[in-house]
Amino acid sequence: MSRADFLLELLSEEIPARMQARARNDLARMFAEELAKAGLEAEEIETFATPRRLGLIARGLPLATAAVSEELKGPRSSAPPQALEGFLRKTGLTQDQLVDRDGVYFAVIDKPGQPSAAVLGGAIERIIRNFPWPKSMRWGAASASNASLRWVRPLQGIVALLGDAIVPVEVEGLTSGATTVGHRFHHPGPITLGGASDYAEKLRACHVIIDADERATIIRDRARGLAAETGLTLVEDEGLVAENAGLTEWPVPLLGRFDADYLDVPPEVIQLTARTNQKYFVLRDDSGELAPAFICTANIEASDGGAAIVAGNQRVLAARLSDARFFWEQDLKIPLDEQAAKLSGIVFHEKLGTVAERVGRIADLAEWLAIEAIVPGCDPDHARRAAELSKADLVTGMVGEFPELQGLIGGYLAEAQGEPKAVAQAVRDHYKPVGQGDEVPTAPVTVAVALADKLDTLRQFFGAGMPPTGSKDPFALRRAALGVIQIVTENGLRLPIAEGDLLDFFADRLKVQQREAGVRHDLIDAVFALGGEDDLVRVLARVSALQAFVEGGEGANLLAGYKRAANILKKENWDLPRVMASPGEQAIPQTGEEDPLVGIDQSPALAASVAGQALGSDLPADAPAAERALVMVLDEAEPRARKAVEEEDFGGAMAALASLRGPIDAFFEQVTVNDADTDVRRRRLNLLARFRNAVHGVADFSRIEG
Repeated sequence: MSRADFLLELLSEEIPARMQARARNDLARMFAEELAKAGLEAEEIETFATPRRLGLIARGLPLATAAVSEELKGPRSSAPPQALEGFLRKTGLTQDQLVDRDGVYFAVIDKPGQPSAAVLGGAIERIIRNFPWPKSMRWGAASASNASLRWVRPLQGIVALLGDAIVPVEVEGLTSGATTVGHRFHHPGPITLGGASDYAEKLRACHVIIDADERATIIRDRARGLAAETGLTLVEDEGLVAENAGLTEWPVPLLGRFDADYLDVPPEVIQLTARTNQKYFVLRDDSGELAPAFICTANIEASDGGAAIVAGNQRVLAARLSDARFFWEQDLKIPLDEQAAKLSGIVFHEKLGTVAERVGRIADLAEWLAIEAIVPGCDPDHARRAAELSKADLVTGMVGEFPELQGLIGGYLAEAQGEPKAVAQAVRDHYKPVGQGDEVPTAPVTVAVALADKLDTLRQFFGAGMPPTGSKDPFALRRAALGVIQIVTENGLRLPIAEGDLLDFFADRLKVQQREAGVRHDLIDAVFALGGEDDLVRVLARVSALQAFVEGGEGANLLAGYKRAANILKKENWDLPRVMASPGEQAIPQTGEEDPLVGIDQSPALAASVAGQALGSDLPADAPAAERALVMVLDEAEPRARKAVEEEDFGGAMAALASLRGPIDAFFEQVTVNDADTDVRRRRLNLLARFRNAVHGVADFSRIEG
C-alpha cells in the first residue's frame, strides 16, 4: 500500500507557554482517534508547538483506506413483509441480494476504500472545533454567535499536506493551503512548503525552531555558558527553561545585571521577583550567595548583540526589586508580636474561629509535644514562641505581595528582630513538608511546630465533621496527614495519633505514602486490623518485617497454611475456646462472659477440660505425631512471638511464626480435622483456632493477599 507523510500546522496568535505541552498530547490523541475511526494508522505521529503554531507530522500514512465488508443482521425470512421492506430500505439492497442463513436474512455491504485526503479533511475540522483548550476565545464579527469557532487565540492559518498535495479543509472561512509564516521579526513573509519532509528545515532557515526540546536545550546550555563566562553558577530551574522555550521560537539567552544594593532583600524574594514577573534565571557566586545578575531569554537575534534588550530588562527588574525592597523595609519596622495581634481579626474558618485562636491551639500543642518529649531535645519555651509567631507574616506587606513566601518571610523577620535561631528556623520551615519529595524538618523546634500545625488542622476539620470526600479536599487535609507521616517516620517519633476516623484516615494516607517505597497496602491493613495500633513508627517497623517474611518461602507457605485453617474455622464458625455439644445440639462458646444459655453444665471440671482442649494440651496417647508436633511448637512459638512483639523485635516475631510453617503443613497432610469422633474434631478445631490466634498476635493474615 502506498504511503506518504502528512503535515498539519495550525497557525494562531500566541499560545500560552503553560498550555503547549498538553496541547501537543491532545492533538496526538485526537488525531490517532480520528485515524482509527477511518481504519487508518500512521507509522509514527510527531507533534510540535511554538508560541504561534501547533501541529503534527504523521509518518507513513496510507494514501487510501482499506476496502471493508460490513454485515448487518436483518429479520427472519418468515417475518412479515413490512419488516423485510424496512430492512431493504435501510440497506439499499434488493431481496435477491440478501443472504439467508438458517432462516435469518443478512445484508453484506462492501465498502470500497477511499482516498485518505477525503477522510483527513473532516477529521481536521472536527479536531479544530472540539479541541480541549483550558481557556479559549471567540473573535471577530462571528464571535457574536455562540456557535462560532473557539480557539486559544485567534486562528490564522491551516497547513494540511499529504505528501505534497493539499488536503482540503475549511473552518469558519479559513481554508487550508501550503503556506505558513516564519519568525515574526526575522522572516514575517509567507513560506511555501513542499510537505512534511522540508517543513522543519524551511522554518529553521526562517528563524523558527519547531522542536520544544531543542529550544529548551539551547536555553539551558547557553544560560549555563553565560554564567560560567562570568565566574557564576546558574540556579537550575527546569520549569523556567520549559516556560521560556514556550515563549520563544528562536531563543537567545542574554546576561544582565542589577544593583548589588538590592541583595539586602531576602534572596528568595529576588528570585521570585525575577522568575514570576519576568521569567529570568538568577545566578550564584562561588560562595553560594545570590549574585547581582540574571539571564533573560530574547526571541530575536539582535543586531547590537542584545545590548538594548538587556538594558530594557535591567530597568524593568530594577523597578520590581525597588517595590520588593520597599515592602521588606516596611515590614522590618513592625515587630512580629504586633503583626501577630492582627490575626484576631482574620477568620480562619467560620466553624473554627480566627487565625489567632488557631495559633493559640498550635502553641499549646507544640509546647506539649516538647514537654512530653515526644519531640526529643525540643525546648518547650522555644516551641511555644515559634508557634505564636508562625502566622504573623500573613499580614505583612511582603507576603501580601508574594503569598508563596509565607513562613519564609516570617523566618527572616524573626531572625532580623532578634529571635533565637531555633525559633526563626521553625517559623520559616513550619509549613514543611508541603508534598512528596519536599524537605522534611529535623530541627526539634521546627518539628514540634510543623507537627502541631498539621495536627491542629486535621483535628479541627475532622472534629467539625469536614473530612475530605471523594476527590474533594478543599482544606488540603490529605497533604497535612502525609506531612505528619513524613515528619513522624523521618524523625522516628513515638506519637500516638488518635482513634476512630482520624486513625483510619492516617492508615489510608500511610498506604499512599509508602506505595512509592514498594510497601504493600495489604500488609499495612494487616497490622492496623489488629486494633490498638496508633504508633506509625511501630506500624512501619512491623510492616517491614512482615513484608520480608511473607515474600520469602517460609512466609508464603505459612500464609497458605493460615488461610486453610482460617477457611475451616470460618466454615465451622469456630472461636477459641469452644466446647463441642452432643450431636444435634448447639456448640457453646467459652468466652469468659456470662453465658446466655441456661441448663448447660459449666462445672469447674468442664471448664478445665475446655481450657486444656483449647490450648491443645492433654492430648491422648493415640494422638497423631503431627498433631503433637504442632502443639509442641505452638507451646514454644506463641510466647516467643508475643514477647518479641512487646519488645518491638518484629523480625524475631516473624522468626517465631516461621517455626510453625513445617508443623502446620504436616498437620494438614497427616491429620483429619473433621474426625467422626466429636471430641477429636473439637480438639483439632480448637488447635487450629489456637494456631490462627498465634498468627494474629503478629498481624491479621486474613488481610494479606495471595
